[in-house]
Amino acid sequence: MRIYIILFFVLITSISCNQQPNKAAEEGLYIVTTTGMLGDAVQNITREHARVVSIMGPGVDPHLYKASQGDLDKLLHADMVVYNGLFLEGKMESVLKKLGRQKTVYAAGESIPVNKRRASVVYKNAYDPHIWFDIELWSLAIRGISEAIIQKDPAHRSDYEKNTAAYLKLLSELHIEVAAQIKEIPPSQRVLVTAHDAFEYFGAAYGMEVKGLQGISTSTEAGLKDISELVDFIVKEQTKAVFIETSVSKKAIEAVIEGCQEKGSNVVLGGSLYSDAMGNKDSQEGNYIGMFKSNVNTIKKALQ
Repeated sequence: MRIYIILFFVLITSISCNQQPNKAAEEGLYIVTTTGMLGDAVQNITREHARVVSIMGPGVDPHLYKASQGDLDKLLHADMVVYNGLFLEGKMESVLKKLGRQKTVYAAGESIPVNKRRASVVYKNAYDPHIWFDIELWSLAIRGISEAIIQKDPAHRSDYEKNTAAYLKLLSELHIEVAAQIKEIPPSQRVLVTAHDAFEYFGAAYGMEVKGLQGISTSTEAGLKDISELVDFIVKEQTKAVFIETSVSKKAIEAVIEGCQEKGSNVVLGGSLYSDAMGNKDSQEGNYIGMFKSNVNTIKKALQ
């Protein structure tokens, strides 16, 4: 935490020395986001009116991410910063909040009404930050992001509103498609076992029971008791497959599979899911819709 405080004061000092007038109307906004999912949302809202950079790329775990000097430089020069909040970004969040005293910094998760957030069963007064796995909730977050961008650059309001409406229509269609796909999985097999508890919103939205080996944050490792309890659950429920995640180590899930097999279970590795990060930029999974479809296809194929 100390290094973040030091870097923050270096950052603020640089801002004070290099402050320039906002040139958004002339050159377009420069918007920096933390995750790729946020970057994709912002790009769909702004299109040609902004240059969008995400500091957390494919395979990156935001819970454990430590900002580099290069990341801080991007934050320094951004017209606007968008992050998830709800403590997804861990210790980095305090830096982002302090940065908000100097420039426009927006926490997308804060736009989700408290009664729609999932409370953490581990951390007191905390919420599950993985809001993008409920498409309807993510759509609420996107509306909030869009309004914040319009406030920053009102000259392009009509374009931002049009772009947002078009993207939200695509997400509405995706929501309907996902619900239909999940219903094709036999009810007894609608159990999603993953490396960490990133899919609770997904399970609640689309009718699946979710079991994560780790909690909503990967900052604490799963212990032998966690593995043993999950093994017992899988054996009892006769779950067909479990899943690893692209941004989380697969060792613990492999230990679960081994434990299940020792007890006579035929559980298999169902594939790899995108949880806290999307795929490579030029791949199908390099955007939010493609990532979501890929996950659903992987889940459906393994559990049907």
